[in-house]
Amino acid sequence: MPTDQALPNPPPLVERVPPHAYFVVSAVFHYLGPSFAVLLFARIEPLGVAWLRIASAAVIFALWRRPWRTFGRLAPAERLAALGLGIVLAVMNSVFYLAIQALPLGTVGAIEFLGPIGLAALGLRSPRNLAALLLAAAGVFVLTDVRIAGAPLGYVFAFANCALFVLYIVLGHRLSGAGGIDRLGLAMMIAMVAALPFGLGDAAPAFREPWLLAAGIGVGVSSSVIPYVTDQLAMARLPRASFALMLSILPATAAAIGFLVLKQVPSPAELAGIGLVVVGVALHRTVEAQ
Repeated sequence: MPTDQALPNPPPLVERVPPHAYFVVSAVFHYLGPSFAVLLFARIEPLGVAWLRIASAAVIFALWRRPWRTFGRLAPAERLAALGLGIVLAVMNSVFYLAIQALPLGTVGAIEFLGPIGLAALGLRSPRNLAALLLAAAGVFVLTDVRIAGAPLGYVFAFANCALFVLYIVLGHRLSGAGGIDRLGLAMMIAMVAALPFGLGDAAPAFREPWLLAAGIGVGVSSSVIPYVTDQLAMARLPRASFALMLSILPATAAAIGFLVLKQVPSPAELAGIGLVVVGVALHRTVEAQ
């Protein structure tokens, strides 16, 4: 039937995709890229691979978004958040690569989640979410199976990465929303500069062999560009506590990718831990849905 009232324009495709779908993409690439990075450690030191990851992502964001134009439009608090996020990204990526050089990817992924699960606890709203959190925490406890005597320095790096991952979530949420990807690009450029003093020297072999440089760029795309962009798209539409609790899937994806790419076979206990984590994620509901 004809009507004079104009139909509303449909939302852009990026908004029609459920935020949980963006999170799944991020969860896969969060460890797929680092698993490829481990394969590069035979030719390039971890800090060099970390810098190549950060620098290649920063260049891609620069060409794609020209994020420096965003700086002048930011409020002082947002500028500080972007600066803080850039420094966090530089140090977090570096200690993460030092950790996965010494420990299995699944173990580092489990430790990485211990901080975010505390963030999720701050935003609990229902018995269902409490049960989900307890299940996920039990799964992480089983997965971790910490034996510090084996690689003490690796665990130091892993727990440092855990603390920095919490800061990444907090600062990432402050910069998410409209213009969030441009702010992320700005932070990545800051990270490239911040990581330069301790990463450029170790990255030198890549500038002598084109295939190593191409591999380093591939790690940057799969480790930083894809997961960080999809993180921003998910963060913009999920409460911080909900996003943090959904991160409990990361130990499972880390163990799965470690098995598929690096042949790191999980034990029966680790598989049980993965099962608990997955059940916790399935049980979880966002605050808006309750």
